[in-house]
Order: sequence, then C-alpha cells, then structure tokens
Amino acid sequence: MTSYTDILVDRDGPVLTITLNRPENGNKFRHETCLELSDALQRFRVDPALRVAVLTGAGEKFFCIGGEHDHATSLDQSQVLPIIDVYQAIDTIPKPVIAAVNGFAVGGGNVLHTVCDLTIAAENAVFRQVGPMVGSFDAGYGSWYLEDTIGRKRAKEMWYLNRKYTAEQALAMGLANEVVPADRLRARADEVAREIASRSPMAIGGLKAAFSGKHNGVSGQARMAHDQLLTVYLTTQEAQEVSASFGEKRKPDPDRFWK
Repeated sequence: MTSYTDILVDRDGPVLTITLNRPENGNKFRHETCLELSDALQRFRVDPALRVAVLTGAGEKFFCIGGEHDHATSLDQSQVLPIIDVYQAIDTIPKPVIAAVNGFAVGGGNVLHTVCDLTIAAENAVFRQVGPMVGSFDAGYGSWYLEDTIGRKRAKEMWYLNRKYTAEQALAMGLANEVVPADRLRARADEVAREIASRSPMAIGGLKAAFSGKHNGVSGQARMAHDQLLTVYLTTQEAQEVSASFGEKRKPDPDRFWK
C-alpha cells in the first residue's frame, strides 16, 4: 500500500481500514490529511478486491475533532481544507464506508462519520457540533445529511445548542447504528464489514447510489449509470447482440436479445 504521513491504511481481504493518525492533535484533518484521505478512497474505489472500508481514529480518545486551519493562509483559496472532496468521495464511491468512532467526533469529525454509510460507536464516544461557538458552520453535508440522519429538529438542536451527546444518546437518535465496548470496536467494525462484503457488490452499490441520489444531482445520476447500470447492461444478451451487429454492419436481431 501507499505510504502516508497523516493516515494509516491496512487491507485484510476485502476490507480496507483507514486510520486518522494524528492522535496528539485530536486526529484533526489538515490539508495533507485531506489529500491523503482522498487518495486512499480513490484507490479503494478502483480496487475490485476491496469491498468495504472502515474509517477510524488512532488512540483511545479521539475519532476526529475537525479541521486544523492555518489562519495566516485562511483567505488563500489554495489553502482551504479540501475536506469536501473527502465527504464527496465517501458519499459517491459505490462501496460502503463504515465509521468506527473510537472517541470524540466533533465538528468536521461529526460530519465525517455522518457521511459514512454506517456508524459503530465505542461506549466512550462523544458526538458534538461546535460551529456557532467558534464562528463557523457547515452548510452542506453537515446539515443536510445530519437532518436526513436524525431529523430536522434534532439536527438544528445539535447545531444551535452545541451539546455533547453520549454514544447511547447517539444510538437512540439514530446517529449511530451500534454501541460496543471500546475494546471491541475494531473487531465489531470488521465483522460488519465482512458481513456486507458477502453481499452482492452490484446490489450494494446500486442501493448506495439510490440512497444518496436525491442530494447528488446529475453527478450522482452519472455515477449510478457508469458504475452500476452500464455495467449490468453491458453483460446482457441484448448488449452483446447490438454490439456484434454494429461490428458486422448488419441490423440487430431482436430474437437474440433474450437468448
């Protein structure tokens, strides 16, 4: 696998584990972290042997507590954290990404796990949005997808009041799928990943595109067509016959469409 500085990647059969590896900084993502995550996710997308990814944080305290901004360069567009590229990659890759939340998921870290397909939380996990307390907000994935996940009123509560939510509270409101003991988190995430990996990748990919389709517009439709529908269509007798007839400069024979 490619060597990175801010993340760790490990593959075991069909499962890829990506670990944010900046525990001394709360596993915050900086510019380099975002670039590395994007690269790892794109490699995951195109590797047919990989079926499911697990995203987690190093250490026992932090999953991710958001972005690390350099205020000296914050007005330079080239230095804006490319985290939206990461969110978009997670959302559009036709393979599931499971968040294994091992501690605090705050700000962008809460958005990061929300855009994942499933969230498994350790008992010590804490979920929070703090944007209005520090003069920031998320007007896209962190609001629309959070509303989809926990409902409009809860999402506004989370953003406006900036409360901390325990793993059990997150489970009750639908922000997490499971809560497990901290020492079982990685193993449980791997179990769930392998269970999904045993399913039809075409069906899982189609379902993922369908779930996110209402937010992804033309790009989402194009992804579904390219990654799923065209793949299925090109394996049919119909596609083979019309392709053969084109190459042979003849009219296609409809009777061969269903043989």
